Amino acid sequence: MNKDILKGDWKEMRGQVKEAFGKLTDDDLMVAKGNAEQLTGAIQKRYGYTREQAQTAWTSFADRTASATATAKAKTADAARGAAANGTAAVNGAMSKATAAIDPPKTKHDPRH
Repeated sequence: MNKDILKGDWKEMRGQVKEAFGKLTDDDLMVAKGNAEQLTGAIQKRYGYTREQAQTAWTSFADRTASATATAKAKTADAARGAAANGTAAVNGAMSKATAAIDPPKTKHDPRH
């Protein structure tokens, strides 16, 4: 996961990090403020991991989170496009009805009446 993205999304991700790494304290998370190096160090310390184990655990989490975030964003974008298409169709239908009500189609005049 890109370090800039991690820092930008830190407020949203903080809960996910806490859930994935329950041994991390609020202080650990507050000090790290989304810094991947500090988070890896905190994971290493709290879990008794080697540096490599902590890095692997963090990378695995970050990859899962990035993938889930990308999927959620894609689903949201698809839903927005669908809603926009439905909205456009509804507006076009309403405009057609309004036009017909304001300027009804001309009917042929029957001279017998």
